[in-house]
Amino acid sequence: QAMEREVIAAFGKGDPDEIMSTAFKLKVTREDIQTLRNLRWLNDEVINFYMSLLVERNKKEGYPAVHAFSTFFYPKLISGGYKAVKRWTRGVDLFKQDLILVPIHLRVHWALVVIDFRKTTIKYFDSMGQKGDKICETLFQYLQEESREKRNLELTFSEWTLHSMESHEIPQQLNGSDCGVFMCKYADYISRDKPITFTQSHMPYFRRKMVWEIIHQQLL
Repeated sequence: QAMEREVIAAFGKGDPDEIMSTAFKLKVTREDIQTLRNLRWLNDEVINFYMSLLVERNKKEGYPAVHAFSTFFYPKLISGGYKAVKRWTRGVDLFKQDLILVPIHLRVHWALVVIDFRKTTIKYFDSMGQKGDKICETLFQYLQEESREKRNLELTFSEWTLHSMESHEIPQQLNGSDCGVFMCKYADYISRDKPITFTQSHMPYFRRKMVWEIIHQQLL
């Protein structure tokens, strides 16, 4: 109940620019938090903060090692090629991670790509069942360049599986506004190596939970 009160307060009236949470060199304002209200579209700030919380949690014993790119990574890669994002991995060795999470913003829709080094797979998760084969290929090419640049090693395409998850393989949204929450929760379950068992009906609860987690900078 105390948690519920905090969520209600966060959704309440106040200065839109008020900073509700700050960590990972990121800030989330009251206005950003409002995007977690039911049926609103999540913005970059909320998604990047949540992804950072996942990475932070996964530093603990017993979790796969995870790196998450910001929502601005993929558009930058598309517009400027490898050169434009080469410095994004300063201080992080992608090839020592178990999982890489890449949030993908498709104009009015969020999707997720998961690179799994343990299984040599690149999978595209879309809560509207759209195909992301091209996106997976683009990210494989990025990995190839990163591998050449940082390790002087070639990745062998034939060893990798690229796959767009079909709509029957993962939970799908039944409205036009929950794609961001679906994407965040795909990332949450995958980074715990858990089967993705939630459904559309969990969305209002997940939204409130995310408000609490962002304000407290910890995942429940």
